[in-house]
Amino acid sequence: MPQYDVISGSSGKPSKSKRIGSFPRASADSESSAFGGRLKYDFDCDSTMPPMLRARLRELFSQIEREFESLYTENAQLQEKVDSLNERLEREAVSYEKPGVDCPDFDHITKSASKLKSIGSSQKLKTAHKLKAQTSKIVSSFKGPTIGCSLVRQFSGHRDGVWDVSVARPGQPLIGTASADHSACIWSVEKGRCLLQYLGHQGSVNSIKFHPSRDLVLTASGDQTAHIWQAAVTWEHVKKPSSMDEDEVGCDKDDYGADDYEAELMDGSPCLRTPVRELVGHTNAVMAADWLPNADQIITASWDRTASLYDVETGELLHSLTGHDQELTYASSHHSQRLVVTSSIDTTFRLWDFREPIHSVSVFQGHTETVTCAVFTREDKVVSGSDDRSVKVWDLRNMRSPLATIRSDSSANKLAVSPSGVIAIPYDNRQVRLFDLNGNRLARLPRSSRQGHRRMVCCVAWGDEKADYPTNFYSCGFDRLVLGWSIQPCKEN
Repeated sequence: MPQYDVISGSSGKPSKSKRIGSFPRASADSESSAFGGRLKYDFDCDSTMPPMLRARLRELFSQIEREFESLYTENAQLQEKVDSLNERLEREAVSYEKPGVDCPDFDHITKSASKLKSIGSSQKLKTAHKLKAQTSKIVSSFKGPTIGCSLVRQFSGHRDGVWDVSVARPGQPLIGTASADHSACIWSVEKGRCLLQYLGHQGSVNSIKFHPSRDLVLTASGDQTAHIWQAAVTWEHVKKPSSMDEDEVGCDKDDYGADDYEAELMDGSPCLRTPVRELVGHTNAVMAADWLPNADQIITASWDRTASLYDVETGELLHSLTGHDQELTYASSHHSQRLVVTSSIDTTFRLWDFREPIHSVSVFQGHTETVTCAVFTREDKVVSGSDDRSVKVWDLRNMRSPLATIRSDSSANKLAVSPSGVIAIPYDNRQVRLFDLNGNRLARLPRSSRQGHRRMVCCVAWGDEKADYPTNFYSCGFDRLVLGWSIQPCKEN
């Protein structure tokens, strides 16, 4: 054991001039003592310490060595048990994967874990906890998957992060994307190619929604506006796969056509700059916008701490909805009733009821950090996601407490619920996981170097479950990609 200097002073830097003593040194045979022998301590011959103090130090160092030796022996024995149990689990896992082999009985695993928990030292408790977690993960992996997830198609071309993805009405194989590159795009689901780009916003496009029955699209932007624009795509323009050159800046203004379409931004796909209707009134970025049922009105959510209700035909601001204490993050409407939920950085989400001439509002507090989104389900429930790493399911008839809470290790972003009640949650940690409305985990989308997102997943959307094309689920992220997935129940289940 080398000598150590005892230093003083606030700088924390070693100084030979400030050495006031030295620790005892181990003898040359200390190498063999690490495996059970005793260390022999030699004190400086010129030490000024009294003999009794030196004897006391020898005794203390001997006690410390015995304690470490005992702990080392116990840890070695415990590690042998852990290794043996893990090897046994791996052998059983391999054998279970073979056809015709029944699921193993894990009673002996539970007993072993219980024994490990009863060991007294803190080191053993930590190891037992780790073993329990590993055992639980292995046991859960034996449960047959109920949902199969596979990557089908990639939609690439945006030059910055993609904030939102939306699916067109049934019968139209189209999706829309909203990006921080100031553009919104309409894509062919079957071809994976861009059919139309909207370049009318002067800031990041934060959300996109298709009209439920007409060829119109609603987008919200950081330029403090929401736009309604025509989305009548021209299928003849689909001639080659889309890929955008990083050096491209935008459409040439000289390419304007009679219908305000432009060419040559994303491999020949037409561009549109003029909206049908521009919705103004916010004083900060508009983060989300959605159509109300019948699509006669629009709800928007803004960083100016307000939500706004607009008339679609006139663009008139009907109501400015105040009450949130901080910036709004999302707004979503019910599929059939005139209900709206807005979420905010103030850790709450609000339910706005427009079914009566005088609207009402209810405030719900269930999260401890920013509520990133809140959406309705077909079963008249509300699902809210938050930066507090939880997603909660609420019943509209009794929203005093959540029906289920889904906890994770990362913040949840803009989630989506399928008509059949499957919750898809995108996370900051690049994961996308699927749960049922009771909070039970169903599946996780594959993620590797060749499939899955490489950065934060911002939003997900469910496609038409009855469509004849393979993709029925879409995800977008800050890696500039939009991915099309096939989510299907496993046949054996």
